[in-house]
Amino acid sequence: MKIFLNKKKLVDLIHREKNLGFVPTMGAIHEGHMSLIKRANLECNKTIVSIFINKPQFNKKDDYKFYPRILNKDIYLLKKMKVDFLYLPKNKEIYPYGINRNIRISPFRKKLCGKYRPGHFEAIADVIERFVNIIKPNKIYMGEKDMQQLKIIKNYISKKYKKIKVIGCKTIREKSGLAISSRNLLMSKNDKKIASKVYQILSLNKKSIVNKKISLLHIKNEIYNLGIKKIEYLKVLDINKLVKPYKKNKKYKIFISYFMKSVRLIDNI
Repeated sequence: MKIFLNKKKLVDLIHREKNLGFVPTMGAIHEGHMSLIKRANLECNKTIVSIFINKPQFNKKDDYKFYPRILNKDIYLLKKMKVDFLYLPKNKEIYPYGINRNIRISPFRKKLCGKYRPGHFEAIADVIERFVNIIKPNKIYMGEKDMQQLKIIKNYISKKYKKIKVIGCKTIREKSGLAISSRNLLMSKNDKKIASKVYQILSLNKKSIVNKKISLLHIKNEIYNLGIKKIEYLKVLDINKLVKPYKKNKKYKIFISYFMKSVRLIDNI
């Protein structure tokens, strides 16, 4: 695995790659990231992973400050996964002239997480586009756990970069059902146990929730009874009607954001 801290050296080496897969990350590599890398390795000639904790997408200073940083372990895992290239840029290399305040993305940005995190998805679209212009990948691999992010970025990239394909990969879960996330590192065993019960409640009742046989209020009360203090949102949405162009067939997902003590968790089931 070749590690690059310098943009020019990276570009000089990869500019001739014909089938390059890109996995953007903020580090704290886990099984979810690994599943993206496995697919990129299968479908592409070469795979590049970036580790960059993108400060503009954080709405709270503490979230950015306490985001897990375990670079040595990340490098070990990426070498084990036989990643071809790792890009570790400094902030000045990605944002030489500051952020782009003119990003135009899907109106879906205002719903779900976007309602509580203004500017979050614009910041993600901005940083992904900057990486695209440096790396020029053929395929970008992103997880379905962050479904709203995936839909918005897929829509944004498909409009501006016709030859680049954004590929969504299924959510990887722990045996308990809890979606694997870097933020899980911030939770105790007991916190994770409670969070897994949230998944179980939603998963077991999904059909009844979608068919409106059980109300979302009832489900919220069940979740609060687990000891969860705050639910940001709990919604049922047709994922084929989130961003245009819409698909005709209906496919429902339950979207949730809640706080396990101070850790904000999201999932879709």
